Amino acid sequence: MLFVIICTDNPDRGDLRADNREVHLDYLESKGDQLRLGGRTTTSDGESATGSILVVDVESLAEAEAFANNDPFAKAGLFKSVEIRPWACSVGAGLEPG
Repeated sequence: MLFVIICTDNPDRGDLRADNREVHLDYLESKGDQLRLGGRTTTSDGESATGSILVVDVESLAEAEAFANNDPFAKAGLFKSVEIRPWACSVGAGLEPG
């Protein structure tokens, strides 16, 4: 089942994003086929990160929560909020659940 994880950064905590970026990317890479799509949200000029959006393919909301909670960005306290929603891809990238 697909879930979208919407993370909003704590303001003025860009240091946490920079300091934990490599371990965050390593974590995402380690998740294999569970991670279907991901990237940062930005300010309107595209210069600064404001959060992250991930699409994960897992069996349950509990697994999506564990995925989000174990992200090094989350563990470092980067996020002000994290919202997880079931998601159905209707058009576009062809993200049918595995």
